[in-house]
Amino acid sequence: MPLAPARYHAFPSLREEAVERQAWVEKRVTEVLPALMEEYGVEMWILSMREYAEDPVFWSITSPTTFAARRRSIYVFHRTPDGAFDRLALGGTDQGGIFQAFRSTRPAPTQATGELWGDEQWALLRELVEDRDPGNIVVNIDEDWAFSDGLGAGEWEAMERALGPYVDRIQREPRLAMEYIGHRIPEKMPRYRQIMETVHAMISEAFSNAVITPGVTTTDDVVWWFRDRIRELGWTAWFQPSVSLQRAGDLPVGPGSGVIQRGDVLWTDVGVTAFGLATDTQHMGYVLREGEVDAPDGLKACLAGSNRLQDILLAEMEPGRTGNEILAAALARMRAEEINGTIYTHPIGDHGHGAGPLIGRWDAQEGVPVRGDAVLRPLTWHSIELQATLPIPEWNGKPLRCSQEEEAYLDEAGDRHWVFRRQTHFHLVW
Repeated sequence: MPLAPARYHAFPSLREEAVERQAWVEKRVTEVLPALMEEYGVEMWILSMREYAEDPVFWSITSPTTFAARRRSIYVFHRTPDGAFDRLALGGTDQGGIFQAFRSTRPAPTQATGELWGDEQWALLRELVEDRDPGNIVVNIDEDWAFSDGLGAGEWEAMERALGPYVDRIQREPRLAMEYIGHRIPEKMPRYRQIMETVHAMISEAFSNAVITPGVTTTDDVVWWFRDRIRELGWTAWFQPSVSLQRAGDLPVGPGSGVIQRGDVLWTDVGVTAFGLATDTQHMGYVLREGEVDAPDGLKACLAGSNRLQDILLAEMEPGRTGNEILAAALARMRAEEINGTIYTHPIGDHGHGAGPLIGRWDAQEGVPVRGDAVLRPLTWHSIELQATLPIPEWNGKPLRCSQEEEAYLDEAGDRHWVFRRQTHFHLVW
């Protein structure tokens, strides 16, 4: 039997939300980041960016009341041999007390006062590096990982001049930015679970007679209902929602403005951003024919096949394995069970397509070079995205593609769980 309907949650004021999110940032910066820098042997990490050309890491180290970098913002993390960990700002703000403003202790003209800008900032950075004398310095330059490539070309040229002989100590460690952004502290999960249940409730409402009148409503009507509903919730969509249909005929699977008819199978892909966290969810619905009270058995078998593929994938998502290793193992089990499907799962969290290992792409079932070679870690979140295709007896053997996407997480021990729950029954339009 279907589970109890998902419900909309009430969320706190923006002021209360900011307090909650500030605590998340402080814990990530003060506990998660020092451990990662120690793991990868990084002594100093420099993030430098300008207004509206922010490093992707910026959004994971800043206060929720910060909406852009200010002019030039330089943030420096320094791990000292005695175990101390300094968080220093050269321009920008202290992000609610997370960073300490670095000021020169040297005589003029290098003495920095007030707001820093231009050459003064670079001179102060050089002074900081000289004083701290780190054995290595990591900057975010990488040709494969966008999350680790936040240092603009112009910023790098200016920094290179400023550092002078210390440029020889520059190293690249893309895993630092990628795994810092991808790490999910447990304190976020209760709120994320509420967000996900609300997303389920929204999809249930969209795929119901509250929104859809068979023979009248189009798939584009439902798309724009999603956009308006997301705005009413005070959230944003990080991509345009998709709504499409399949039927026992020649209508293509892809999105369009088709009129929804009885007997149609519906599909949606919708992603929201709330509390600085992204979701990415695909569900399926069915428009009942006259006299029907449930979806036909053939359609149910297709959804069950997709659920089974979810089980297989989660079982193979063991920490320490690469995305490509997980993909190969899951696909082997899928074929052994004679499921016709594909797997294209990605991390999620601070970004919709988040930092971490890819587990396949729809067009790369043999594995994804580099991005699929990253290692799966505990305390990460993933959109379990995949599809199973089955011939439908009620459609004279014509195929149905059951595409699903549902958020899951690895806890501290590496065990896998659904954030809220997965779809196991079609949403029904009467």
